[in-house]
Amino acid sequence: MKLQRVLLLVASVLLFSAPSNSQSTATLAGTLTDPSGGVVTGAKISARSALGGQQSITVSSAGGRFTLALLAGRYTVRVEPAASSGMARAEREITLAAGESREWNVRLELERLAATVIVTAQAEPAAAAAVSAPVTVLTREEIRERQFTSLGPALAAATGAAFSRLGREGGVTSLFFGGGNSNFTKVLVDGTTVNEPGGAVDYSQFALDNIEKIEIVRGAESALYGSDAMTGVVQIFTRRGESRRPRLELEAEGGSFATARGAANVSGRWRALDFSLAAGRFETRGPEVNDRFRNSTLSGNLGWRPEERHALRLSVRSASTGAGVAGQTLFTPPNLDQYNGLRHFSANLSWEFTTGARWRHRVSGTESYARQLFDNPASDFCFATPPFICDFPFTSRNQLNRAGFAQQSSFAAPRGGFAFGYQYEVENGFLGALHARRNNHAGYLEARWQFFSRLTATAGVRAEANDSFGTRVVPRLGLVYILRTAGGPWGSTRLRFSTGLGIKEPSLVQSFADDPCFPGNAGLRPERSRAVNAGVEQTALDDRLRFSVDYFHNAFRDIVSFTSCFTGGPCPIPPPPACVLGFYGTFFNTDRARARGIQTSLEARPAPWLRLLGQYSFVDSRVLQAPNAFDPALAPGNRLFKRPVHSGSLVLSADWKKMNWNLSAYFTGPRTDSDFLSIRFGNTCTGPCMSRNPGYARLDLAGTYRLHARYSLFARIENLFDRDYQDSLGYAAMGRHIRGGVRVVLGGE
Repeated sequence: MKLQRVLLLVASVLLFSAPSNSQSTATLAGTLTDPSGGVVTGAKISARSALGGQQSITVSSAGGRFTLALLAGRYTVRVEPAASSGMARAEREITLAAGESREWNVRLELERLAATVIVTAQAEPAAAAAVSAPVTVLTREEIRERQFTSLGPALAAATGAAFSRLGREGGVTSLFFGGGNSNFTKVLVDGTTVNEPGGAVDYSQFALDNIEKIEIVRGAESALYGSDAMTGVVQIFTRRGESRRPRLELEAEGGSFATARGAANVSGRWRALDFSLAAGRFETRGPEVNDRFRNSTLSGNLGWRPEERHALRLSVRSASTGAGVAGQTLFTPPNLDQYNGLRHFSANLSWEFTTGARWRHRVSGTESYARQLFDNPASDFCFATPPFICDFPFTSRNQLNRAGFAQQSSFAAPRGGFAFGYQYEVENGFLGALHARRNNHAGYLEARWQFFSRLTATAGVRAEANDSFGTRVVPRLGLVYILRTAGGPWGSTRLRFSTGLGIKEPSLVQSFADDPCFPGNAGLRPERSRAVNAGVEQTALDDRLRFSVDYFHNAFRDIVSFTSCFTGGPCPIPPPPACVLGFYGTFFNTDRARARGIQTSLEARPAPWLRLLGQYSFVDSRVLQAPNAFDPALAPGNRLFKRPVHSGSLVLSADWKKMNWNLSAYFTGPRTDSDFLSIRFGNTCTGPCMSRNPGYARLDLAGTYRLHARYSLFARIENLFDRDYQDSLGYAAMGRHIRGGVRVVLGGE
């Protein structure tokens, strides 16, 4: 009898509790799709209760569907696609009531900061395999492992780049891509143009604090980016917060020549807000007198996504640098007081939103400015005998500003899509007493279509209306053909082809200078390029080997040069009435040149712990026309200035237990250069008279030792064998120098 009562009690409990449990549960289900509407399979979907406890996890099916059975309550639901898909994760706070069945269909976006996604080459982000232009990507991991601290040396290691620096740390730094001039490449920071009006960029001011990824796109990209994108585009992306718990990273290092660097970064994600804030400082005295350099950088990236269809993002970056300029100390005494001071600021505020399943829109405002001080208070030397070189005092202060507005709308379809946009930009320059202003407008259209599973075409056109040269139309075409898709010893083969026109506006001085003897020329045409790239990419050994080779041909015309005339002599312009110097001149579109060659890159993983990266460039360049060349190094028939025929690099990266080692070898062949100190009378030369810079090879070593998951030591030896060389004639490069430091990570997930 007692046993019967116990069984009756248990049955009653089960009977009355069963409906209660079913009523307290809820269901969350949905379908995952990509930007074109295709389903996303194999993604992990997790739901974590706001009250804590173990999370529920499932994986999207072959049809992109997922289902989670959850107790009623509030959850943070996260969708994490496979890393190889290039898709960004999605996250949402969801509150479920008892008995509720909620449908959450998620349209995933490509992860802009992933190494396998290219943002810069097309109007909308695309998988690297679908991009027709040759692209090099530098990730935060590669930058950290090789311990780059500034942008110039990092880009110089990329395929097809030639490097020039007037001195050591802080010396004016230029880069040449695709055989083009140093001002033929457009540089963006989170979508904001940072070139000076007319294209010039000094890479010495860019520290790499808070950088997540750098993309280098080679070829004429003016159809999308307008002026300055003659031979390529470099875009720098800052970090975004990812961790639910705030993450703090601290770095400190020191080394040779009183070098010291400190950096701090705090990042995280809280509900709809993500943030990454950083500050850094670098200082060195250098090995010579007046060889000091300092750089202070502040950077921030803030994002807010109040709902899935809307996202706001603000990116800001500010840098202040000061550099002593010792000069060409291999040919002249050091300059004891010359100084370059630079301040640079850039900002981008954007709003992205979707309307419907396939339309995406982006509206952004941009701002960048540069303040420059070039100062040489006193004359330190003057030779009364040949070569008659003097250190002339001067002071120059410049302010340059670019402010713009941009709008882009895009439509995505399963086999393609299109995008169109409008851009407006105001350029201002205060160059001493000169104030110049340009208002520029542009509209563009780009379409992409997959004709069949292996062939994709991209075509674009842009109309650029510039205050200086009027309206120009520039097109671009790209093709990608998948010749073979396979794994095993001989893997996939991808062919790519791209061609387009490039333009570059004149500098503000070239167009608007008001000097009575050397006025600007308001009638200048844009400098122009015609670019062709054709390449093949091959994988092998189950994707452990990747090799690519590209042929390029760039033709440049209407390059601006300065014509100098003497009163009474032959000249295309009459003497300005207000000029009393006896000589005068202005700017004209006079020069032509071309560059063609082969660029190759290699990535191999012969072992799980070993990675090999290599690149080689052959650049056959020629000056075709230069009637105003003021130095024999710039005369027709010569190779283009500072662009070597042969250059390359090889990097071995090894992870062994708690250590990472990076051995980097760089070589640059002989190149046309000039000391610009020589004085020539007919065939007689006084001064150093050098017009050729010898080639060199350099070896760097970087290592990291992980003491703990949150603590590591690192060190770098640059110019390991202490080789003597010159990045620019007369300017001695840095000898062997050593730095070492510590990295600490606090918080985070």
